[in-house]
Parts: sequence; C-alpha cells; structure tokens
Amino acid sequence: MTTTATSGASAAPLSPWRAAWRCAWPAVGVAAGTAAAAYLLRGRLDALVRFDETVIAAATAVTRADPGLRTALLVWEHVFLERYVYGAATLLCLWVGRRHGMPRRAWWAFLTMMLAWNLHLDLKYVVRRLRPVVEPAVSHAPGFSFPSGHVANVAAAGTAVVLLLWPLLRRRGHAAVAGAVGVAAVLTLATALDRVLLGVHFPSDTVAGAVIGPAIVLASYAGYRSWVASSTPDAPATLRPQPHSPQPRLPHPPKDRT
Repeated sequence: MTTTATSGASAAPLSPWRAAWRCAWPAVGVAAGTAAAAYLLRGRLDALVRFDETVIAAATAVTRADPGLRTALLVWEHVFLERYVYGAATLLCLWVGRRHGMPRRAWWAFLTMMLAWNLHLDLKYVVRRLRPVVEPAVSHAPGFSFPSGHVANVAAAGTAVVLLLWPLLRRRGHAAVAGAVGVAAVLTLATALDRVLLGVHFPSDTVAGAVIGPAIVLASYAGYRSWVASSTPDAPATLRPQPHSPQPRLPHPPKDRT
C-alpha cells in the first residue's frame, strides 16, 4: 500500500499569465480606488482648492522673477520626461536580469513600471481635473492635472528600481539601502517642486503622484512576493550555491610485500 503526500512545495508552478495577473491586480485595485475617491471629492474640498491656488500664485511669481530658475526648471522637466525615466530604468532591468542572473525580478520591475505608466494616464482621464490657470503663464503642459504624471512616474520608477536592486543593496548593508531610498525620494521631491514652480500642477496633484506611484508598485510587489513564495526566487548569481566538485581520489600506496 502506497500513499502520496502533497505539499505546497510540490504544487504546480503558476503559468506566466496567472503570475502576471497575481502581480497586476493589486496595482489595478490601488489605482481604481484612488480614481474613485478623487472623482467623488474633486471640487468639494474648498480649503484644499484655496490652498492650491495660493501656492501656485506664489510659486509662479518666484519663477517669473528669476529667468535662470525658469530655465533650470524647464531642463529638469525635459530630462525627467516619462520616456527617459522608464528608458533608463529598462536598461537597468536588462543589466540586473543578465549580469546578476535575476530575470524574473527584472521582468517584474519592467512590467510593473509599464503598468504604472498606463494607470497614471488612466487616472487623469477619470478625474479630469483642469490644470492651473496662470497669467502670464510660466510654462505650458497638455492634458489633465491629477495626478502629476512626472511625479507619479519618477516615484514609481524609483520605487521599482529600489525593489529591483534590493537583494544587491542588502549585501552592501543598511547604508546602501538608505542611500538608494534617499535618492529616489529626493528625485521625487525635486520633480514635485519643478511642477509647482512651473505652474503646471497644483500641489495636491504632486502629492497624489508621489503617493500613487509607489503605492501601485508596492501593491504589485506584494503580488510578486506571493508568487515567488511558492517557488524558488531569483537570487544574485554570486549568492547561488555552487555545484560541489568531488575531490580527486589519490592512488593507494602499494602494499608492502616484504
């Protein structure tokens, strides 16, 4: 009589489509909840509207009075366009996947960033908040205002890159982890200031972008973690166990026949 034992370790691995869905649905849920809340509350928070308009008027006055600052802000705006941010992050995904032997983690980071990019655009068309009206204008930007696409995408890419590099950063200690998180936070904050000082986004748009971008990525990462928990996760190539090479056998000394 034989018995068959079953366990979570022997379960069949998820198909690529099911694994992708497990990573995607938490992120989509975060975006959908944010869109619903923003749509229901838009225009109803008078204090927030007054605060946004006051800050925009003061910020654009500063920029208008300093041509050098305006030029620097426009350069930052161009450098941190979505296509450049995600292009650089995609190259990093390729490097991590090939050089450090973590292809699954690299694919997760890349696909999550593409999903976040599209969800940020979808949120704009759901909420449909108009951009600030500044006279005379400091800069111009097309489309709707909520959330700030620049801020959301910089924050999402920064979060995804930190999580992509997490196994490598942990090997270098807490200072490396704190440094990577700090760089991502500073880039997000600087981009938020850029959008407000140029008068193309309200402060609440940039705050929303700084929250929504990482939230989407972290929700997707939770799905990714639950996926790899039942299988062998990627590990840096330098941390993988090396195959054991048997020691060569030495010939036995001849027996003494005397």
